[in-house]
Amino acid sequence: MKAAEVIRRPVLTEKAAREQEMHNAYSFEVALDANKVEIRKAIETLFEVKVRGVRTKRLTKPPRRLGVRWSRPKTTKVAVVTLADGETIELI
Repeated sequence: MKAAEVIRRPVLTEKAAREQEMHNAYSFEVALDANKVEIRKAIETLFEVKVRGVRTKRLTKPPRRLGVRWSRPKTTKVAVVTLADGETIELI
């Protein structure tokens, strides 16, 4: 899988901003079938930084009602990437 296919988009939330400031950790939405090794290589290739650790989690959302029917939103996968000391990523 190519690096651009693994990393979908950055997650820009208040919690992600707090992690970024306190622990030098950045959150990205990634492909569902990507593993930690692929995510690490993709981040190091795209942003030219040294990755110290990768944590992943799947986010499943509860069913929602749309009129008469129920729908299940798509499952997403989020990776929290911790960078080495002195490394940063400019997201905006």
